[in-house]
Amino acid sequence: MTLAERLQADMTAAMRAHDAVRRDTLRMAVAAVQRAAKDARRPLTPDEELGVLARELRTRRESLEAFVSGGRADLAAEEQRKIDVLSGYMPAQLDDAELDALVRQAIDEAAAHSPKDVGAVMRLLAPRVRGRADGRVVNERVVQALRQRATPGPAPGTATGDEERR
Repeated sequence: MTLAERLQADMTAAMRAHDAVRRDTLRMAVAAVQRAAKDARRPLTPDEELGVLARELRTRRESLEAFVSGGRADLAAEEQRKIDVLSGYMPAQLDDAELDALVRQAIDEAAAHSPKDVGAVMRLLAPRVRGRADGRVVNERVVQALRQRATPGPAPGTATGDEERR
């Protein structure tokens, strides 16, 4: 059963159970997947379906932040319920240790040495973490790891500024 089929079946079950938040959230998700398939003019792959769902989840999270900063606790609570529904269809999120290991592996594979190589690392890493980690967080980790690699200690035989100049 594909993700789209599962969403459709669960939406029908939510309709029968009179669960309005779940029904409306799944209806929005089904529409987004169908719209993406129509735009692509072909059925979506499972990864593409997850990508559409991840995009919808990201939109809900941004809405939640806006509602919280705007002092709208009622709308924020509803967005949180929608996030909870959509999160149930996403694969398990990577923990920090797993993400750091994948970042190091991608940096080694790309032979990256400086923050200028972020694009090459992200091209390798993005398909591996799609749907399992937020892209912004992954990008921050890659930049941080590349900065650490780019700034090792001083090279042997070079002045460190501590020695007196002649």
